[in-house]
Amino acid sequence: MRVLVLQHIACEPPGVFEDVLVVRGAAITRVEVDEGQPIPPLDDHDALIVMGGPMGAYEDDRHPWMDDELSTIAAAIESDMPVLGVCLGAQLLARAAGGRAYAGHGAEVGVLPVRLTADADGDPVLGHLPPTFAALQWHGDTFDVPAGGMMLATSDEYPQAFRVGRAYGLQFHAEVTSAMAREWAEVPAYAASLDAVLGPGSFPALLDDFEQDRPAMHRVAETIAERFADLVAARSRR
Repeated sequence: MRVLVLQHIACEPPGVFEDVLVVRGAAITRVEVDEGQPIPPLDDHDALIVMGGPMGAYEDDRHPWMDDELSTIAAAIESDMPVLGVCLGAQLLARAAGGRAYAGHGAEVGVLPVRLTADADGDPVLGHLPPTFAALQWHGDTFDVPAGGMMLATSDEYPQAFRVGRAYGLQFHAEVTSAMAREWAEVPAYAASLDAVLGPGSFPALLDDFEQDRPAMHRVAETIAERFADLVAARSRR
């Protein structure tokens, strides 16, 4: 199982997702597109994971690498390759599938509930999750589910998950480790949204909430990664 990971900042690797995939025998190739690293051919891989980052999925003019990344994601969707997009990755996935990504009405930050929709019932990946679960939110942008896509989860504020073919977009974070959470507080854009929503000096309280719910969040991440690996394995056997 060869998995290509596109990252947009060093502190947002796949975390728990990667841990599970490696146990399942995956070979992981990480590419930092924001650092100018070239995206290798999709034909050399069996799945694509697109992670988060502080930039907007609509900021093509500020990030010249974004066009190539959107083309890569679109090609993966077209070839029915399993794709997992997280946060910024979900917004890029929505755009690549013909939808829209844009600034939301306000930042959503904290450990907050995510609820599955009726369409998630029986879904091969999210259908194995609890109907409601806690997840880490740390974003201000959002997306419209592209035509032909299916909304699979929501929060009080924003769409949280959708599927197009074998491609899944997750706005929420369940994959984050304790070390990653601490690093995120040092990213200026993330710190600014945290302070704006929860108030200056609020990170220790957020970290306490995160640590309390981290075991349950990691179970969600492990389930998603296991079922995603099943998708990859099923496609490879065709």
